Amino acid sequence: MNHDSYSDAYLSEILHSVRTIAMVGASPHRNRPSHFVMQYLQSKGFRVIPVNPTVAGEKILGETVYADLAQVPEPIDMVDIFRRSEAALPIVEEAIRIHAKIVWMQLGVRNDAAAAKAEAAGLKVVMNRCPEIEYSRLHGERTRNGVNTGIISSKRRRL
Repeated sequence: MNHDSYSDAYLSEILHSVRTIAMVGASPHRNRPSHFVMQYLQSKGFRVIPVNPTVAGEKILGETVYADLAQVPEPIDMVDIFRRSEAALPIVEEAIRIHAKIVWMQLGVRNDAAAAKAEAAGLKVVMNRCPEIEYSRLHGERTRNGVNTGIISSKRRRL
C-alpha cells in the first residue's frame, strides 16, 4: 500500500464499513481536535469510544472513557490514533490483539513500521489523514482542498 496517497475509493470503503471507532487520545477538552472530531463522527452515526488513561472512567460526549483498547467491552471496527507517531506501534499491537479491522492515524501521525505490522496482520491502514476531513470531503461537505476558500486567512494580504 502506498501510504503517501489514498484513493477516494479506498477511504470511502473504509468509512462505509465502520460503525464503531475507538479513539485513542480522545480529549475531554472542547478546544482539542480529538474532541471536535469525536463529536463530528458521532453526528454522522458512528459510535466513538474514547480511550485515554488520564481520564479513564469519566465520560466524553456521553461515552465512557477506557484506559486502553483491551478494556473496551465491545468489538471495535477502527482504531483512530490521536497520539504522537512514536506511540503508534504499541497502539497498533493492541489493535491487532483486539481484532480491529482498521488503524487510522491522524494528521501528522505516520509510523511505517506500525503500518507494516498492521497490514501483515490483515488490517487496513490510513496514515496522516483525518476521518472527519475525509468523511466530509467524500460526502460533499468540503472541497478537495478542505475549507480553504481563500476568503478568510490568518495571513496578511499583500497589497
